[in-house]
Amino acid sequence: MNFKQRYLKLLKYTLTDYHRFQQGEYRPVIEEFDVESLGLPLPLHSLFKEYLKFSKLKNYSICKKQSGNPEVREQGLDFPSYAETMIGIKRLDNIEYCIKEIVKNEIPGDVIETGVWRGGASIYAKAVLKTQNANHRKVWVADSFEGLPKPNTEKYPEDKEDKLFQLKVLRVSQKEVRENFKKYNLMDKNVVFLKGWFKDTLPTLKNEKFAVIRLDGDMYESTMNGLENLYPLLSKGGYIIIDDYALENCKQAVIDYRKSQNIQNEIIKIDWTGVYWQK
Repeated sequence: MNFKQRYLKLLKYTLTDYHRFQQGEYRPVIEEFDVESLGLPLPLHSLFKEYLKFSKLKNYSICKKQSGNPEVREQGLDFPSYAETMIGIKRLDNIEYCIKEIVKNEIPGDVIETGVWRGGASIYAKAVLKTQNANHRKVWVADSFEGLPKPNTEKYPEDKEDKLFQLKVLRVSQKEVRENFKKYNLMDKNVVFLKGWFKDTLPTLKNEKFAVIRLDGDMYESTMNGLENLYPLLSKGGYIIIDDYALENCKQAVIDYRKSQNIQNEIIKIDWTGVYWQK
């Protein structure tokens, strides 16, 4: 393992707070809950139950008993207190793979993430670009920085059960995300913040070109906004990553868009919820 590989491995463990498992200091944002008492919207409630089967855990509860289980963090199945990302190790590995491939194959375009929380996945994307001597590529950091929007049920009835806009833990300011980039010495002129609702901000990018697009908007509306505005800007040979495919409303947006555009490219599974395909 060379120094670049060691750097990225250490960064992954730090961004996910994975190292605290070994130190016995780990705690999630929500100290203790179970599936029944969590009060999540129905899609999330269901996917937690499905994960029980996937992980073969007898009782999935984010509490002292389960918070030390490395599989939970590897799969990105919790709300970490200290970490800059909640997507887990496997989805960070996927970001690394996609970026290394587009650099190796000289696929033109920037990298964008829509829905960044504390910025960890975008920070990791910037770090991978740095190790590949590709700092000329921009990392676009797109978010409302105010949490998720209330569902527009008239236009997007698929989101009618979605209540993620109520979760305060998902509201992270642009200032905090910028400071997280600085903390890892990865803030420069090619990290571009795009603040606002996707329906308003993403259409402004029509003259840009992308090599990797990562959609992490959870909802049908947010996912469809990303697909409609960004996928036409994705270079041939580039990658699109969907973070929330386990959520039925997000999955349906992907299905509907792919059908409308007759996209046949194989959808590849990353972990229990992340998927991607190459254009």
